[in-house]
Amino acid sequence: MPETGCPSNDPQVQLFGLVLAAHARLTREVGAALETTCDLSVPTFETLLSLRRSESGRLTMSEVADAILHSTGGTTRLIDRLEQAGLVERQSCPTDRRTTYVAITEAGNRAFEEAVAVHIETLGLTMGSRLSERERETLAALLTKLSEPA
Repeated sequence: MPETGCPSNDPQVQLFGLVLAAHARLTREVGAALETTCDLSVPTFETLLSLRRSESGRLTMSEVADAILHSTGGTTRLIDRLEQAGLVERQSCPTDRRTTYVAITEAGNRAFEEAVAVHIETLGLTMGSRLSERERETLAALLTKLSEPA
């Protein structure tokens, strides 16, 4: 039996473990629904979502990496796959040759529209059925607070 003074029993360590476990479970459930129904991975969906949220429908490669919390190398490989699938296209910046934009294509928009419906339905089953509207609002506020820079 671990000692109660053991750092692994610290409430903050336990809370962090709960956050990670909830993230893993939700990602797995949402990912399975997206893969099965739309043949899209969670990173693909998140990339398309980020592009759709941008005012111009395009982001720089580093903005995509920041939005989906990927390394630049991982983002490059992901964008390569999405470009091959016809979901995004790279565009050169006319004023800075070092900058490359990623833009969503019409096929990407169609794939996103199908996937977002599945995503919303799955979230309703996984979160909506487990949390009240007030609990979801509270959770959103707390997670937003935790996501801000220290």
